[in-house]
Amino acid sequence: MSDMITADLVDLDLSADTKEAAARSLAERMVAQGRVTDLDGFLADVAAREAQMPTGLDGGIGIPHCRSAHVTEPTLAFGRSAAGIDFGAPDGPADLIFLIAAPAGADDAHLTILSSLARQLMNADFTAALRSVPDAEGAVALIRGDEVPRVAGGTDALSAAPASDDSASASASASQDSAVAPGAASADATAGRTAPAATGAATPAGSATVGPAAGSAEGPFRIVAVTSCPTGIAHTYMAAESLENAGREAGVEITVEPQGSAGFTRLDPAVIAAADAVIFAHDVPVREKDRFAGKPTVDVGVKAGINRPAELIAEVREKAARGETTAPAAAGQDAGTPVERAGDSTEGYGTKLRTWLMSGVSYMVPFVAAGGLLIALGFAIGGYKINKAPSVMDHFIWTQADSWGALLFQIGGVAFGFLVPVLAGYIAYGMADRPGLVPGFVGGAISLTINAGFLGGLAAGLIAGGVVMAIQRVRIPAALRGIMPVVVIPLISSAIVGFLMFVVIGKPIASAQKAMTDWLGGLTGTNAVLLGALLGLMMCFDLGGPVNKVAYTFATAGIAVSDPGDSAMKIMAAVMAAGMVPPLSMALATTVRGKLFTPTERENGKAAWVLGASFISEGAIPFAAADPLRVIPSSMVGGAITGALSMASGATLRAPHGGIFVVPLIGNPLLYLVAIAAGVCATTALVVLLKGLRKPAPGATPTGTADGGTTPTAPGRKEQPVAA
Repeated sequence: MSDMITADLVDLDLSADTKEAAARSLAERMVAQGRVTDLDGFLADVAAREAQMPTGLDGGIGIPHCRSAHVTEPTLAFGRSAAGIDFGAPDGPADLIFLIAAPAGADDAHLTILSSLARQLMNADFTAALRSVPDAEGAVALIRGDEVPRVAGGTDALSAAPASDDSASASASASQDSAVAPGAASADATAGRTAPAATGAATPAGSATVGPAAGSAEGPFRIVAVTSCPTGIAHTYMAAESLENAGREAGVEITVEPQGSAGFTRLDPAVIAAADAVIFAHDVPVREKDRFAGKPTVDVGVKAGINRPAELIAEVREKAARGETTAPAAAGQDAGTPVERAGDSTEGYGTKLRTWLMSGVSYMVPFVAAGGLLIALGFAIGGYKINKAPSVMDHFIWTQADSWGALLFQIGGVAFGFLVPVLAGYIAYGMADRPGLVPGFVGGAISLTINAGFLGGLAAGLIAGGVVMAIQRVRIPAALRGIMPVVVIPLISSAIVGFLMFVVIGKPIASAQKAMTDWLGGLTGTNAVLLGALLGLMMCFDLGGPVNKVAYTFATAGIAVSDPGDSAMKIMAAVMAAGMVPPLSMALATTVRGKLFTPTERENGKAAWVLGASFISEGAIPFAAADPLRVIPSSMVGGAITGALSMASGATLRAPHGGIFVVPLIGNPLLYLVAIAAGVCATTALVVLLKGLRKPAPGATPTGTADGGTTPTAPGRKEQPVAA
């Protein structure tokens, strides 16, 4: 820790009033010390990380952090604000600000020390000492561990800690010989580690346990937990420390596996097997999640692990008392899939519902792209009557273009036939893991059979997932648990879903689907233009996020039939055109007014030309993350213009993807390109205007000028921002 923070990196009178200004102020100290090579590029990475999840914590703490290619060595800067700065914590502004900067390839030892600091932030005596320390040197000594924080009465925090926290005393001894953060043995920080139990008994290396001093006759309640966050530096270890402390207070034995950037040490399988319950506090997929299958489980975001650990422990104990468990892992089952591992990463039902729906959409999109492009190519090669061609199994002539067109069209049609079953199956998969697949696919196939279409697939997926989750809550004899996911759950859930789809809700949904199709077919004039503008706004609002995906899914659902109408193809054309606007606009803006952008953004602008031309809206995300208030509204204006003009021009598109590479397949291609150009020019003009009007932060000078105040990017660097 001694080489990570110095007095020059401490500001005990931080005067910033926003989190962006605070990060800039502390980052400027890093630049002055030669630890950051590109101020604006680094701040863009910090902003991108902040956009994923606010870094404010209860107790008046803000920990903006990122891994960045612009950081030369792991660095920590500390600021103390008298007025407080809003970092998005539920309990209000933060007065203790830690800016953590790690290189894109930070070594494990430094990340371990940073994780130790994150654990210390859960220590009230440590934070109280930082609030009262009079000078920068004293703050550095506290953070390094050279000085032990004092509690009321003059005793040091380590000696005043509960006897059960043996790791604290171990760290106190270690701090005499080496500079590590107090209260955390750095050798354990990457392992499945918590403080040893008060019994004083030896514990396995890398997997110590919090628990009561002596178990009852039946033994203590045992919990295993996994914590992780996108960066794997701060929240991961803070959640681990918070859970350990709450476990100690609740008298339970808890063992935590922090899955951080420095890697992780897997918990001993015997420890997992002996556990009574599991807590997942994570915002990235839990690695090897199947190790914990078949136990009462609470699955939440990492901030819940920091802010309300006692509630999580009480909740998982209640689940254990009810016998409510997850499905056991099947023999030979692998570590799972992203959807399966992601779980419920937040608390709100609306967020869970969105996650489930996006699970289905994410698996459906490749079928849409492949099938749609194949169908479009079939029409391009064989003409617009190719859908009347006989099966290529009965008639295929190698030397005729029509036969090849028919082949591509029929392959695409088969791929399209999977859209609704895949959508329904993976919505259920996102809700209930593998047991949801069978009833989900069955429900989706029934939706096609009864002409309930896309809406029927949504309903079938949600019903299938809900039915499986309900079955999993039923207590069953241990002897039957092995056949539940293979036989019992698929059988019962498929029967229930089939009954509901065929007999109860199928007909109303089919009627609703037909009404929507008829409405789209009747769109003309002003209504069509307004719809195009609305879809353009949605496509550019979050650049590949949920709102963008809703608009895209709406469009692809319309063409996901063998013979889509003109209105559906116009909507698809408008959606793709609008989605190309943000990255193309950012590319153009960095070309015509490069001095308004950082060197990193100018490099990203070069890539944005290709991404935008390929209809990959995410190409504008680095720009939006660094300057959302200027980039996103500007993009929405351009997207609305393009969407409206595309609908007004009558441009049509059968392919759901491809960008400018499918222009030959577009109806009215010239007007379509004019619509895209109009939106790009509008967005570019707005971005340039708004960026030109902004006031630079105190001490900052324009980037890219001859005497530029920003340290230039190291020669040869062409990295994308890193904010994992």
